[in-house]
Amino acid sequence: MARIITVNTNGIRSAARKGFFEWLAQQDADVVCIQETKAQEHQLEDSVFYPEGYHCYYNDAEKKGYSGTALYSRVKPRQVVSRLGWDPADNEGRYLQADYDGLSVISLYMPSGSSSEAALEKKYGFMDRFLEHLKSLRRKRREFVICADWNICHKEIDLKNWRGNQKNSGFLPEERAWLDRLYDEVGYIDSFRLVNGEPEQYTWWSNRGQAWAKNVGWRLDYQVITPKLRDKVLAADIYRDERFSDHAPQIMDYDFEIGA
Repeated sequence: MARIITVNTNGIRSAARKGFFEWLAQQDADVVCIQETKAQEHQLEDSVFYPEGYHCYYNDAEKKGYSGTALYSRVKPRQVVSRLGWDPADNEGRYLQADYDGLSVISLYMPSGSSSEAALEKKYGFMDRFLEHLKSLRRKRREFVICADWNICHKEIDLKNWRGNQKNSGFLPEERAWLDRLYDEVGYIDSFRLVNGEPEQYTWWSNRGQAWAKNVGWRLDYQVITPKLRDKVLAADIYRDERFSDHAPQIMDYDFEIGA
C-alpha cells in the first residue's frame, strides 16, 4: 500500500508553527506533496523542514514569500523534474515531479485567478499550457498521480455556495470546462470521487467569518490519476481535526508500492 498526502500549507513556516510536521510524522505517508511553501530553501534551516526518513525537494519561486512547491519521498526517486520550460510554472516554482519505477508523483500549484482580471488571464494561460503538458504525460509509458491545488471546483457538490460563486474565479464555467476536458478528453480521473461521493467534502475555507466552523468550503485540492490506477484507490480522507492552513491535507491510500 502507498499513502500519498497533498496539502497547500499557505506558508510552510506558518504551518510548521501550527504543528503540521508533528502531525505528518504520525501519518506514515510514502509521498507528501506541498503547495504554496512561500519560502526560499535557504530560509528553511530548521531540521523540521527535512522530516526524518524522507528525501526532501523544494522548488522555490524567484519572488520571496510567494508560491513554491515541495515533495517529500520515503523512496529516493530516479529523477526529480522541476522545470517545464515556461513561466510562471518555472519562475514561480509551481511544479515538482518525482519519477519512480513505472510511476510519477507530481506536486502542482495552479495560479489563483481571484484577485484581478490580470490574475485570471494568467491562470487561463497556465491552464492552456499545462493541459498540453498533461496530454504529453499520457503518451508516456508510466502512471501518474498529480497532487494539485487546482484552484478550481469541478461540480456543484464541490463547494457550499455554488449558486453565489458562478461568476467568481474557482467556479467559472471556463474553469470547470477545463476540468471536464482533463477528465473526459485527456482521460485523467479524480481519485477522491472514486471512493467518496458525499457532499460537503471540502479542502479550503476562507479565513473570513465562520467559514471553517460552519464548513462553508471549497474542494480545491485533488489527487488526479491515470486510468490504469483506477482500481488501485483504497481510501480517501480530508484531515480537519487540526488547522495548519486555510487548506486541509487530503490523504489517499493506494494499492500499489512506490519503488525506484
